[in-house]
Amino acid sequence: MAEQDTMIEQNLQSALENARKQLKKACSISDTCRLDMDELEIISHPKRVISINIPVRMDDGKIKTFKGYRSQHNDSRWPFKWWIRFHQDVTKDEVKALSMWMTFKCAVIDIPLWWGKWWVIVNPKRLSAWELERLSRWYVRELYKYIWPGQDIPAPDVNTTPQIMAWMMDEYTRLVWKYSPGSFTWKPLTSWWSKWRATATAQWGLYVLEKIMELEKIELEWKKIIIQWAWNAGLIFANLALAKWAILVWISDSGWAIYNEKWLFLSKLEDIKASRKSVVEYEDAQKVEWKAILEMDCDILIPAALENQIDTDNAKKIKASIVLELANWPVTPKADDILVKREITVIPDILANAWWVMVSYFEQVQNDANFYWDAEEIDERLRKKIQKSAEDVYNISTKYGSCLRSAAFIIAMERIFIAMKDRWEV
Repeated sequence: MAEQDTMIEQNLQSALENARKQLKKACSISDTCRLDMDELEIISHPKRVISINIPVRMDDGKIKTFKGYRSQHNDSRWPFKWWIRFHQDVTKDEVKALSMWMTFKCAVIDIPLWWGKWWVIVNPKRLSAWELERLSRWYVRELYKYIWPGQDIPAPDVNTTPQIMAWMMDEYTRLVWKYSPGSFTWKPLTSWWSKWRATATAQWGLYVLEKIMELEKIELEWKKIIIQWAWNAGLIFANLALAKWAILVWISDSGWAIYNEKWLFLSKLEDIKASRKSVVEYEDAQKVEWKAILEMDCDILIPAALENQIDTDNAKKIKASIVLELANWPVTPKADDILVKREITVIPDILANAWWVMVSYFEQVQNDANFYWDAEEIDERLRKKIQKSAEDVYNISTKYGSCLRSAAFIIAMERIFIAMKDRWEV
């Protein structure tokens, strides 16, 4: 157990260091966002990190205290947007890394949100529904003075749900004596959640991919795709792509990957996953260990699962010409260098999976205006925003002869530093 904890700690520290390395790399390439040491020092650290203790009365009548961390990275373009995660494994370094990473995402897609991250150390699966509600409400009681629509708006992350957001919004409303739907986002539809959010999970990634391929003049017809992780974003992406131009030949879950040289029928896979079975239940398919899927033959590889899936060992064996990062950090920095040298296009997570912050922003805007768009309008706004963001990143990569990841960081840094300088923060 001690070895596992050490490994977790090292991974989380490396996430923070990797974010800082990408920052330095982008600033060394661009001629407009070169930093002196003072500027680099400011942006490499969160503005503030807060620790709190949350007392909760459990079902057995005893009080248990849960520890939480909050990192606010940068608010140069105001306001903070922060995501609440309930998980048993956390360190301050991971909270810092995620808040920094999310700041970059907001800057790349050019929306007026700047990032914070909240993490409560708890395994919610070990709590009853009543204990989870009490934890959620006490969380707000401890923090409501820091929550303010238009300044600091929370949303759910790992193990936090629309139901939890509804509890939190309700508690906040009671404490401030004012109905405030814009105080939290990703709420249930009955609490003025933005429509079309579930589909946006993968629609954003599809729009990014299609725009980059258009700019690179790559034909889309009958492209073979591999999806690592047959769940949520991966399955929705497959549905959207297969309806237009893709052929799904490989897909995996957390244990196995399956293959059919012609195609895999998505409806069968959805039925299998809905019944909580493994993809190996699919008939007429070969199977391999799940991570081996990354090395199989295809046109487009879509890691949609965990971080650090493509490393120095398998990066040399990747056969895809395009890698679309629907997961966070699926490619290690050294593996990224290998893929760049092999001229494999990597569409980075900082651009490819920023859908959720955009749709959360849409929800906040609608809550503030008390006027709600239909699904078609949200789709159109999303499409325009992502196509512009993808085109900006592609043009910068062409200008500097860099990979798309470095180009995305260059754009993010330029926008952050301009805002900081305009406000005389540097």
